[in-house]
This record gives sequence, C-alpha cells and structure tokens, in this order.
Amino acid sequence: THRFKSCRRRMKILVFGNKLVEKDRLALDLIEPLSKKFPRIEFKELDPTEEIQKEGKEINIIDVAFGIKNVVLIKDPNQLYDNNSLSLHGLGVSFDLKLLKKMGMIEKVRIFAIPAGMKKEKALDDVSRLIRSTLLSGND
Repeated sequence: THRFKSCRRRMKILVFGNKLVEKDRLALDLIEPLSKKFPRIEFKELDPTEEIQKEGKEINIIDVAFGIKNVVLIKDPNQLYDNNSLSLHGLGVSFDLKLLKKMGMIEKVRIFAIPAGMKKEKALDDVSRLIRSTLLSGND
C-alpha cells in the first residue's frame, strides 16, 4: 500500500505595502502576528507592481485602503476605484486585477482591505476574524 501526501497547496495571502511610508505599512506589520495565528497560511510580501498572476488563479491580498472605516472583504475588483473613494494604496493594483480577471489569468480575488490609519491591534483582530470566517470556514 502506498501513502500519498495531500496534493493540496498551502494557502497563500499576498501582503502589499511600503515599509517606508507610514500610511502604507500596516498590512506589512501584520505579517508576523498573522503567521503565528495561522501557521498553515503563507503570508507573502509582494510588491503590487510584480506579476500577481504568477501567484495562482485564486488571489488573496491584504492591503491598506482609503475610503473605508472598517476592515472589509472585497471580492470584485470592480469595487475598487482609482480615485480615492475606495482605493488600495498601491498604484495601479485595481487596474491590474481587473485586467487579469478579464483576461482569465486569475479567477478569484479576495482583498482584505484595512482602513488607512487603523490601529495595529484592531486591524489584526478584524483581519484574523475575516480570514477565519471566509478562508478557513468555507463560507466564501
């Protein structure tokens, strides 16, 4: 009898931000505590200008967003605007996601958007709760 290891890939969440810009570093500051809370999830720092489509057909992202008051889950890149009404901090991310989805290079997008200026502890609690309720519970 042969035993086969699970072919299931480790879940990955891409984390965007810029450590040098105070308003844009919060998501990056959450990598270590989130990695401890969710050891089976890989939290990967990625520059949003890199080729997102190389990360798979299902893309999970944590990033700072403007125009929101609470941590929210965005499943449709068309909800993102390039003006400041609801935008990720990385330039062009919303355009890239919309284009990649339209071209069929990615199938599913989940963005855990954190309000700019939110306290780290509150962001950690809210993002953790959202990860548990969507990615780990199968309620997506």
